[in-house]
Amino acid sequence: MSADIDSWRVTLPCTRAEAEAIDAADDLAIDAVLMTTEEVEDDREHWRLDAYCEHEPDAAMLAALTALVPSSTGTAPTVTPLTAQDWVTMSQAGLEPISEGRFVVHTSAHPVAAPAGGRAFLIDAGQAFGTGHHATTSGCLKMLDGLVDRRFANVIDLGTGTGLLAFAAAHLWPVAIVTATDIDPAAIVVTRENMAVNGVEAIDLIVADGALSDAIAAKAPYDLLIANILAGPLISMAPEVAAIAAPRAAIVLAGLLETQRADVEAAFTACGCTVEAVDRRGDWSILRLTAGDARYVPTRPIDPKGRDGWALDL
Repeated sequence: MSADIDSWRVTLPCTRAEAEAIDAADDLAIDAVLMTTEEVEDDREHWRLDAYCEHEPDAAMLAALTALVPSSTGTAPTVTPLTAQDWVTMSQAGLEPISEGRFVVHTSAHPVAAPAGGRAFLIDAGQAFGTGHHATTSGCLKMLDGLVDRRFANVIDLGTGTGLLAFAAAHLWPVAIVTATDIDPAAIVVTRENMAVNGVEAIDLIVADGALSDAIAAKAPYDLLIANILAGPLISMAPEVAAIAAPRAAIVLAGLLETQRADVEAAFTACGCTVEAVDRRGDWSILRLTAGDARYVPTRPIDPKGRDGWALDL
């Protein structure tokens, strides 16, 4: 092999359901960076899995990757040697800058200047999800931008991923206390690195499962809550999210399909919240709700072992 080859890419077709399961998994024990991509917009069947690894994949690696996407059974993985380019840059080469409201989000491969009166964020693809290119993340940016005329003093981003949504909140409300949490310690490391790259300061970072951490509860109530995760965790976490919300707090939820919206809305309305706005983007929906007039008190103790595990920011 050429001495210029220093990394490898394995590509397999997959379905959206398989892509979501990969994105939601906490630890797949595969020594590769996994990325899933929508090949055909709003098509459930035509997605792609790319695995970037630093060593030539052996039979065991190829078998493990194929097992993640059963729909590809019978399709030989495409193995591509990559020349001496940084493999993270290769993984994000197709991620063009996106613009939402006063924000532009870009990768190192596609630098762009901030818009007049706005803010550009450099978010590279890597261990944590949330580059802004998924409809849920870009939709949250737009939803937050629409709240700019309101005043918030205490903001929390649950499942922060790369930290992007917390950064946007810190820009829109510079005097607010902003907290970013994630169940995955690696995501908090990535967020801290992205803070340094983007010159973002004074965001409190917490490793926590859901909203039950003592560190999160000690800073409650929050008047703006952001949770871009998945529908199942949103439903099961509704009481604990509502419990840390200030009366009349704004709550932005994402990571749910339109077909799941009614169930998510029902879980939060049962906790006294009211749906104020919906931004539908293809099959995905972003919700903005308002907490009740009084602080919500759960009707029964919340057992974190009894609710669904939750995943990184989309």
